[in-house]
Amino acid sequence: MRKLALLAAFLAVVIAGCGTSKVTNLTTTRHPRSATGMYPVEFQWDSNQQTQVGSSIKPYVVIGHDFYPMRPSLGIINRWETVIPVGPDKTSVIYHFKIEYEYRTFGKPQKSSRLSPSYKLEIIDR
Repeated sequence: MRKLALLAAFLAVVIAGCGTSKVTNLTTTRHPRSATGMYPVEFQWDSNQQTQVGSSIKPYVVIGHDFYPMRPSLGIINRWETVIPVGPDKTSVIYHFKIEYEYRTFGKPQKSSRLSPSYKLEIIDR
């Protein structure tokens, strides 16, 4: 009985260390065609995972098999931004975000990642 209680307590600690996260896409769904072919993309990531190592967060925009690294937005701690290329012959692009990070464990930090849902950016000719 005592072992069962210890196991239950251990599982409660592990579950409490696991958190939830939410990706909020801040990118407009439609953008006028750019002469440069580059389009801004931005997201906000909220996580309540207590074991997450904040300095280890590395977000990317993923388009097909291409990964575009993102940088933190100036002055805001949970937002990231970058620009992505869209060819002049394309009218839309499907993308998602991948967030890689480390979290603390009983040993050395472990790596993990989260994927957002897919999003569509439509390019509008003027």
